[in-house]
Amino acid sequence: MKKYTKWINLFTLLFLLSSCSKSEFLEMKPTTTIITPTTLSDFQYLLDNTNIQGTSALAQLADDDYFLANEADLANKSITEQNSYIWAKDIYGGTKEIPDWNIPFKNIFYSNAVLEGLVKSDSNSSERGQFLKGWALFNRAYFMYDLTRNFCKSYDESTATTDLGIPIRLKSGIDKLEKRASLQKTFDQIISDLTSAENLLPKTRNSSNLNRPSRIAVYALLARIYLEMRSYVQAEIYADKCLNLYSKLIDYNTLSLTASRPFSITNEELIYNTATVPNYELTSAYSLSPAKVVNSLVQSYDINDLRKTIFFLLNQTNGYYTKKSGYYGLGSYPFSGLATDEIYLIKAECLVRNGMPNLAMDKLNELLITRYSNKSVFIPLRASSNAHALDIILQERRKELVFRGQRWHDLKRLNKEGAQITISRTLLGTRYTLPSNDPRWVFPIPDDEVTLSGIAQNQR
Repeated sequence: MKKYTKWINLFTLLFLLSSCSKSEFLEMKPTTTIITPTTLSDFQYLLDNTNIQGTSALAQLADDDYFLANEADLANKSITEQNSYIWAKDIYGGTKEIPDWNIPFKNIFYSNAVLEGLVKSDSNSSERGQFLKGWALFNRAYFMYDLTRNFCKSYDESTATTDLGIPIRLKSGIDKLEKRASLQKTFDQIISDLTSAENLLPKTRNSSNLNRPSRIAVYALLARIYLEMRSYVQAEIYADKCLNLYSKLIDYNTLSLTASRPFSITNEELIYNTATVPNYELTSAYSLSPAKVVNSLVQSYDINDLRKTIFFLLNQTNGYYTKKSGYYGLGSYPFSGLATDEIYLIKAECLVRNGMPNLAMDKLNELLITRYSNKSVFIPLRASSNAHALDIILQERRKELVFRGQRWHDLKRLNKEGAQITISRTLLGTRYTLPSNDPRWVFPIPDDEVTLSGIAQNQR
């Protein structure tokens, strides 16, 4: 364990060095005590380092599923939390080392180190070596995509070759600063990594280590990616591939309605586990956060829908609902990974977008019957038209994936479809509004990163 700790610390140091100026980097002295990972066990330990496997929480801070009741709710919160709540142009306020940018890139750094190490390893072609290669490729794609969906515009085929993506880092070396690639090249790299990982990963999920990807996770992520690209035919193809391998749903009647953590860490719907970075109190569970669930969302759940009670806690004193602990049963911060319920919703939405509303509603009802109380007869939802079916499915998507970091990205995508959704909040008598397709739907790149690398900042 001491050996692993040494080179985990080394890799962290190297990553931090990549944030130093060139002169600062050259002043650093090498040490003979450094141990470099070289074995398959070393590589696995790097990839298993779940302490740094966090995704951005900015989308959760900015979405419209919660509100704050008064000024005191923002007191003592970070500048990023305060500014995100009102969609300020500058959300960091001079704060450096923004985890929403740095942590995903740290995961990419580790993945690249593993891929480079495997090339030099005599065990590269072994079954375990090939699995680790697939794992590293998946991780690199997963965190590149997390950065892309937060710090880039929504994908638009007509502008993707000129829209800015992210810096594509395919080497662990820290001596080269990459500029931002086009959004098209960024998506091409993400999809290429996932395609390469597909046949290297097992067809079954590792239920005891859900931070380790499977082929199921590859298909689930590709379904999510193609949905956000608004490529609904491709999204449906990968949703089918995922569900053909794994389609388990939990009967919510088997969960405790009163537990503060209704879900277990072995939740059978889970495909791949990540949570948002644990840096913001506003995104944490009810025991820590003053965030309240918006009334319109609470009221949208049917009386027999168990999700309202399982997801939220009613404060008997003030009448507000707050969110319970995470969907993956561990920790207080939002689950941001992959799960079968999301894939059912992707499949349903793709069916309706591809002109099959009745089949779409059938797929949606497969999910909903597991969410409603068995103390009453479940009445399947029906739609009178394609447009009606889409409206129902999108509403159910919001209700199912609440506080999982998806709402913000859905709104970005839907506005690209022409939905013209504007969100607003009132704080201290001032009303703050975010119109559809406003530049503030894309988060700014941290200022220290722009200063260091010279990459283009996002318009705000």
